[in-house]
Amino acid sequence: MGLWSFVKGAGKKVFGGDDDAEVSGAALQDELKELGLETEGLDIKVEGDQVKVSGKAASQEMKEKVILAVGNVEGVASVEDNIEGGEGEPTFHTVEKGDTLWAISEKTLGKGARYNEIFEANRPMLTHPDKIYPGQVLRIPPA
Repeated sequence: MGLWSFVKGAGKKVFGGDDDAEVSGAALQDELKELGLETEGLDIKVEGDQVKVSGKAASQEMKEKVILAVGNVEGVASVEDNIEGGEGEPTFHTVEKGDTLWAISEKTLGKGARYNEIFEANRPMLTHPDKIYPGQVLRIPPA
């Protein structure tokens, strides 16, 4: 359980082109389903720019992916997770300007050549290793 910060102005637009559109739990549920992530047993509520996710996740990996999928949406500043399931605290990395998966891998896993592990740990949210952006939060797999 924790509170995770995200860059509110960065992220995927899931609410159309309207800058005044507010984040909704239903739209976030639709985003999770579109990504093919398991949402059964999870409840998503939105309070302003904070998303609260509760319930039981199928695994630690799914828990982490759900947090990232709803957090890396434009308009979301934080995700409060009250998700049961899995063990341990996730390791996340916020992408900075100039970052590459290779550089992030060197910093977090000790070898740049392990960048594909980070890419795979963030699928289906990532579709290509070169398509990351500043402010995006990535899941770092256990070393």
